[in-house]
Formats: sequence, C-alpha cells, structure tokens
Amino acid sequence: MDTADATVRATAPLTFRPATEADVAALVPLIESAYRGEASRAGWTTEADLLDGRRTDPEGVAAVVRDENGRMVIVERAGELIACCRLEHRGEHAYFGMFAVRPALQGGGLGKAILAEAERFARAEWGATQMHMTVITAREELIAWYERRGYARTGKLTPFPYGDERVGVPRRADLEFELLVKPLD
Repeated sequence: MDTADATVRATAPLTFRPATEADVAALVPLIESAYRGEASRAGWTTEADLLDGRRTDPEGVAAVVRDENGRMVIVERAGELIACCRLEHRGEHAYFGMFAVRPALQGGGLGKAILAEAERFARAEWGATQMHMTVITAREELIAWYERRGYARTGKLTPFPYGDERVGVPRRADLEFELLVKPLD
C-alpha cells in the first residue's frame, strides 16, 4: 500500500454495525490485543501489568453477539475492523463494555468518537437515560479518561472474580471494579 492509500484509509469515515456470529473469530483477537499480552502494550488500555491470561474467548463473545438485550458493535474504517464495544439494554440505562480499539490506533480520538456513538445509540434507540460501565479501580488513567467524558465514579465496588480464569489471572490481590455512570440527557 502506498502512502496515499494509507492516508485515505486512516481518514475514511467510521462505520458502525451489529456484529454477527461470523465476526466472532476476528473480534476475539482484537479484544485480546487491546488488553492482554505484549501486543496490548502498543496502546494505553493494556491490563498486562494487572492480569495475565485471556480477556475473553469465542464462546463469551458469541454469547454477547446472540444476546437479545444488547449488541456487539463492530467499528470499521474502509472495511477494516478497528474497534468494537458491547451495549446492553438494561431498562432505563444501558451498559457499555468489551470496548477495544486496535492498540496502534489508540490515542488518536477513535475511542472518544466510538463512545459518543454508543451513547447516542443507547439514548436514541433504547431511550436509555444513563450509561453504566465497570472499570478496574487500579486503572486510574482509564477512569480519568472516562471522567473527562462525563462519567462519574459512584463508589459502588464489585469484587474481581478471583479464581475464574475465563476473565484473566490476576497479578495483584487488590483488584475490584467500580461502577461509573453518565447521564444521557
């Protein structure tokens, strides 16, 4: 690919679509690359210093894709998978999770645009009045990023599922999740 082609691809508009079961095989490595292992260190969302092992698996992603109360959103640029997120309709609020941007593309505003589209969708399509998410409390930089986008820490904590290797192998004994909430008015 020459430089002109690379520039066009980098500036092409983002497209959003619901994931299908056919997308699962591509989604799992994208999610893993954003959070775990050496590849994740190319971006700033890595959990590699907190957790070893996997972040998800094909069965877990397929379950999200099939969930009737939500959707796995595929984000593409010029037909190429570059990001994803999970949205779940939970009555008056929506839950946002499984957010992954290809590590080499992090830090350039994609996450902000994707989060804004997820909020718009939850409000417009589901009538959600709030967006909820949980973040590992040790991820101070990530929490600060969400706070700059209007999310507030609630102080509501949930223990990390120690012993459940489906979500990773902790490298620390003090991991827990905090609920972050944003009004969608």
